[in-house]
Amino acid sequence: MSYKFKDVFTGTQTALSTDPAQAQAVFHAQSRLGDGVNSAVAIRQFNIGVDEPPGLGGQDTAPNPVEYILAALGSCQEITYRLHADALGIPLNGVSVRLTGAIDLRGFFNVAQDVRPGFQTIEADVTLDSPASQEDLARLKDIVDRHCPVLDILRNSTPVTLSLRTEPLNAAAG
Repeated sequence: MSYKFKDVFTGTQTALSTDPAQAQAVFHAQSRLGDGVNSAVAIRQFNIGVDEPPGLGGQDTAPNPVEYILAALGSCQEITYRLHADALGIPLNGVSVRLTGAIDLRGFFNVAQDVRPGFQTIEADVTLDSPASQEDLARLKDIVDRHCPVLDILRNSTPVTLSLRTEPLNAAAG
């Protein structure tokens, strides 16, 4: 199915330029630890499982949180390529992203204080199926890398506030 997103892109771009107050979007997720180290996550009408492989104490019933970070980056890159290619009139038949993230587990397991617990590196190989010139594809990559929300989140510091409270958790509540 060949669907062009140019109208959606330019319509939204015009609306946001006209009324910047419309630009503020808020997203929500609710997570709850289950048995062991697995979690049930609710996002809008979707339920997503999270678990760890056996080597990290899990039962391997779902991807782990850092794998979801890789999935978020890959899919966000693909979406951003699709939208910006259509907006720029650059033909794009398909996009695929292969990602690898390297973590030193000494940070997570508190073995070495000087090792951060998150990814030390993330490498992504983006494959484009496009008859466009290399110059157009390089221009598209530059635009995508400047406007991909998940890439921005990973590359730049985002203020995060984590509060803590204690209360009994009702087993029926989610």
